This record gives sequence, structure tokens and C-alpha cells, in this order.
Amino acid sequence: MESYKRTSLFITLEGGEGSGKTSQINRLAQTLTDAGYKVVTSREPGGTAEGESIRDLLVQRDGGNWTPMAEVLLLNAARCMHISEVIQPALDKGKVVICDRFTDSTLAYQGYGRGMDLEKIKEIQNSVVGNVIPELTFILDIDVKDGLERSQKRLAGSHGVDKTEDRFERMDIEFHEKLRQGFLEIAKKDPKRCHVIDATQSIDDISEQMSKITLECLEKIGG
Repeated sequence: MESYKRTSLFITLEGGEGSGKTSQINRLAQTLTDAGYKVVTSREPGGTAEGESIRDLLVQRDGGNWTPMAEVLLLNAARCMHISEVIQPALDKGKVVICDRFTDSTLAYQGYGRGMDLEKIKEIQNSVVGNVIPELTFILDIDVKDGLERSQKRLAGSHGVDKTEDRFERMDIEFHEKLRQGFLEIAKKDPKRCHVIDATQSIDDISEQMSKITLECLEKIGG
């Protein structure tokens, strides 16, 4: 039987393009594993075979010319599978789940960025997520132009399908500015859950801040 600290916690990382979420997720997962927690990492859209198929439709440059409503419906179809197959089972077993994007990204991208009514998005999402809501969210904030430059360098160095996961990167600068402000507005409305992290800091400094906040949260939950 596996031995680990059975403290379930749902953590999400959010932010615009090029904010450095992937590297920070890996670092945080290692820190928590070293501290004795069982960690599951995942991403949205994705996380399951069905979700990854939907991801290809949404983020590939030739995946389709979707309306904001169509995007929201596809994202939540993937999310429904993700919750039932990955997130909820892990939380039920007392594990820590760290997810690259979740509902905040849908609000930011399709709502603030693409102009869909926020309340309509929330209505759709609420019917899917139920009580599966992140207890802790890190929003990695970076200047839009700097973030896009980082993202383009990453894509240039990618191989295969990842190289063309640039449908949103290719949108105009106004979209990305709205996106950034959307994430900051989300954080402002929910300061207890959301922690805005300056993504221009060194990787080590960002990792240290996130680890400290997360371990303190786990200690409170675990008593």
C-alpha cells in the first residue's frame, strides 16, 4: 500500500502565453513529492485521450475557425472527462492535483479576450465542474510582448505537433492585452484563492514563492 501524506489539494496555474507555467508545474510537483505528498499533474484542454483530441481542435493553427461559444462548449466537454477520469479520483485518494489551466483560462480567453458574456461562460462551467473548484491558483503575469516572444521561441524549438500549437499566439496584440487584464481581474475578484506572481523573475525565485505558499496551504489543511 502506498504511503504518502493524504492531503487532497487542487492547484491550478494560469496566465497568458509564454508565462512559464510548464516549468513551474514540474518544479512544484517535485517539491511536493519530496515533502511526502502524492502529486498528479495534468493540463487543459487535455488530461485524457478525449481531452487531448479536443485540444488539437482548439490550439492547432489549422484546428478550425471556432466561435467563442463553440470553444467554450468544446473546452467544457474536455473538462467533463478530465474531472471524472483524472481530477476527482486523485482528490478522492488524498492526492495533490496540479493543473495547467482550468476554468479561469476559459473566462480569460473566451470571455475577456474574445468577448463572450462572462455569466454565460460561468453558467456552462458551473454545470460541469460542480464542487471541483481549485483551492489555490497561481497566475503568472508577464508583459504581453515579452510573453509572446518567449512563446514563439519555445514553439520554434519544438518538434512535431507542438510546433503548430499556436492558434492563440497568432491572434492580435489587442486580444492578448485583454487576456492579461482578464486574468488580473479574476485575481482581484478572488484574492483568497488567486496569487499573482511576477513571471519576469528568475525561475528559482518564482518556484520558491509558489512552493512556500503551497506548503503553507497544505499545512493548514492537514492541521
